[in-house]
Amino acid sequence: MSTVSRRAFGKFLRQIREGAKVSGLSAGLHIETSKQTLLRLEDGIPTKIATAQIGQLLDLYKVAPEVRAEALRLWGEVREQAKQDKLQGNSKGFWQPYSDQLASHFPHYLRLEEAASRLVAHQLVLVPGLLQTADYRRALARLEVPGLSAVNVERRIEVAERRQLKLTNGRFRIDVILSEAVLRHRPGTPAVMAAQMHWLAEAGSRDNISVRVLPFDAGPHQGLAIQSFHMLEFPRLEGGLVEPTVVYLEGAVGALYHEQAEVVARYQAAITALQAVALSEDDTRDMVLRVAKEHAA
Repeated sequence: MSTVSRRAFGKFLRQIREGAKVSGLSAGLHIETSKQTLLRLEDGIPTKIATAQIGQLLDLYKVAPEVRAEALRLWGEVREQAKQDKLQGNSKGFWQPYSDQLASHFPHYLRLEEAASRLVAHQLVLVPGLLQTADYRRALARLEVPGLSAVNVERRIEVAERRQLKLTNGRFRIDVILSEAVLRHRPGTPAVMAAQMHWLAEAGSRDNISVRVLPFDAGPHQGLAIQSFHMLEFPRLEGGLVEPTVVYLEGAVGALYHEQAEVVARYQAAITALQAVALSEDDTRDMVLRVAKEHAA
């Protein structure tokens, strides 16, 4: 919940600053830090900021007493959650020791994924990371970085396996919509692909995991006009605040995070359209197992 609390506080603080018509540069200078540090705080990214500096910002923004009280209450939640994370050994995120193996944008995604209560993944080419077998991920690692050492390949597998512990949390749900092409592309050997297909079929039978395929013969559908994406939803905070849904789009050299209501609504409509033409979970399982036999043949 620490990421959710931080994002809720950061969003509230940004709204106050923008309402006061104070630039990020001016606000940063006021508390003797950089504009980038202030914007990281507002983005919900862990930042070295003291409570006294928060008070100085609120003074600068000339907020009403009730607004100040709410801001400090949210900041108190952030501080308390950070303290709990530190006691539990989670303050830095499990991915920190592997940061040299991650794209620069990916730790932010991992924070969001760890905090999410639901993930919807639409994939055109590859199996989503949370459902990849170790051998499938090994094959991808070697494609992504030819010549990657065996040690670093295994470090990437360790990150993937730590992520997948999320699947054992009964309060987390993942809905996956895959193009049939995902089943038929072969980043790994036939044996690797057959094992990956069997794991997809098994995973899809769990209560909190849904796997559905968009077959080639589905006809015209919105999935043909939209790229791969992840949509992350978050649990409601204790104070009743609802953290905005985030749409994550990953590219070859970076990523985009969208949380504007109109953008999220477009992707939600796309999900509804995709689900309308995707195979049922049972029919998907039958197809996945047929493709597994084809890979193994």
